[in-house]
Amino acid sequence: MILLGIDPGSRKCGYGILHIEHFKIIAAGSGTINLKPSLSSVDRLYFLGERLNEIVAEYRPDYAAVESIFYGKNMQTAFTLGHIRGVIIYILRQQTIPVYSYSPREIKQSVSGRGNATKTQVEYMVQSMLNLKVAAKEDAADGLACAICLYNKEKFNLK
Repeated sequence: MILLGIDPGSRKCGYGILHIEHFKIIAAGSGTINLKPSLSSVDRLYFLGERLNEIVAEYRPDYAAVESIFYGKNMQTAFTLGHIRGVIIYILRQQTIPVYSYSPREIKQSVSGRGNATKTQVEYMVQSMLNLKVAAKEDAADGLACAICLYNKEKFNLK
């Protein structure tokens, strides 16, 4: 079974791929989709969709998890993240991939045991849990953490 975790961002979207075999978790890939600020907002969304289609074609995930929007004070950022999340969910559902959604707090809790863990703590725990020789960088680590959260919460419901 292959799980895809995505951490949406207005400038970078981190993703992580987990391969699960007999309850053993293997990191199969991770990275960042850089949304170029030189592009218009519409072109950034299109670029994200194209890149995500490539990732889905390469890894063929069975399930996906997308971090929910962080509620902050900046309304414009919330709208931008909503558009980004919408593109991500559309692309995944278009490929008939079931999509789960978890809050940043749930993801941090699942990986570190603390809902208010720092990015550094999340990176460390992801590296430790997946036995990575080199730590995944911030956004990629968050994508892997999202996939770990999906597995931890749903492992007995996934086929």
